[in-house]
Amino acid sequence: NGTKITLEQVFEGLGISAYDLSVDMLDVHADRNTFHRFDKFNTKYNPVGESTLREIFIKTDNYVGGKYFADVLKEVLSDLEDSKYQHAEPRLSIYGHNKEEWDKLAKWAIVNDVYSVNARWLIQIPRLYDVYRSKKMVKNFDEMLDNVFTPLFEVTNDPESHPDLFRFLQQVSGIDSVDDESKVEHVKFDRSTPEPEEYWDAENPSYEYYLFYMFANLVALNALRRERGLNTFSLRPHCGEAGLVSHLVTGYLTSESIAHGLVLRKVPVLQYLFYLSQIGIAMSPLSNNSLFISYHRNPLPEFHMKGLNEALMEEYSIAAQVWKLSSCDMCELARNSVLQSGFEDKVKVHWLGPNYNEEGVLGNDVSRTNVPDIRVSFRHETLVDELCSLFRTLNIHRKDDDDDDGLII
Repeated sequence: NGTKITLEQVFEGLGISAYDLSVDMLDVHADRNTFHRFDKFNTKYNPVGESTLREIFIKTDNYVGGKYFADVLKEVLSDLEDSKYQHAEPRLSIYGHNKEEWDKLAKWAIVNDVYSVNARWLIQIPRLYDVYRSKKMVKNFDEMLDNVFTPLFEVTNDPESHPDLFRFLQQVSGIDSVDDESKVEHVKFDRSTPEPEEYWDAENPSYEYYLFYMFANLVALNALRRERGLNTFSLRPHCGEAGLVSHLVTGYLTSESIAHGLVLRKVPVLQYLFYLSQIGIAMSPLSNNSLFISYHRNPLPEFHMKGLNEALMEEYSIAAQVWKLSSCDMCELARNSVLQSGFEDKVKVHWLGPNYNEEGVLGNDVSRTNVPDIRVSFRHETLVDELCSLFRTLNIHRKDDDDDDGLII
């Protein structure tokens, strides 16, 4: 009702006091009740079962201007800087229900000085068109896309139009797409699917629809930013955590790297394609353990052995113990993480060496990566052999087809 209240009054309204507050009382840990239920898992984001504390402490757009969230983040970033060897790409949300979101987020970051040389931001865009449509926040899907991408094109074309956003985007490395992939998709993406400006349906578009138009906009945006000498953004969505195999097909066609990829374990053909293209896969075994698959059944060590481009997960110390990963494995995962990350070239040169873009042993500086040349050589030679085998087979089939055509003539 617009009345100002203190934190003490907030706690009184929730029926708790600062003395009573504990981690158990917050009820945000994933227990047995959250297994295999993404909707119940999502409720764990509301401390004490209420959204009030979440909005006060981990929102950028609230009455105090996101001050508490900024203070928490700065503590985390300070720890990263103290460690020297740890870098991160935390996620911030843009929802797409109005065009002012980007400016508000940028202002929050600039005013609160949320910056670190050890961090770059990924912007996650929840697939919530149906929610905004039901609340009449957007008229069609095109308006949501417009809210997300128009400010980015405007600031790229004229930095003075959004000065805070221009500064903030220098620390943004990529775009993510998030939501529950196990939801039933009623709208399929095919030739009969209307284009965004004609998509008035109250149903949420499919995963493929979201990613296709995000990819199309990013391609145009990156071309413009590259032309102007600005940093570009990669598409790195949550993909293959659950749901349809077609999500992974879409991720393969559009994304630089993906998060999770659990469903790949059921689709060997797609595993092979991800391997051949060396598309990055950032898995989170400890997170997935509570919701989708037990830790010991997680396919990460299998994918790593096969040579898929696996990154270092946040709980790497646990993984090293459970799966008995060698120091060589850990260093290779760390090297892959740097390569997959959105940090600028000079940072990657610092950690991997000046020739890190070269393929095979030429791109491996052992003094920096600690990955033995023999491991890098094995990975590279195996990949090249697979590609050569495919091309030889393709050429044989082409020759046979040409011979058949000659016989017909």
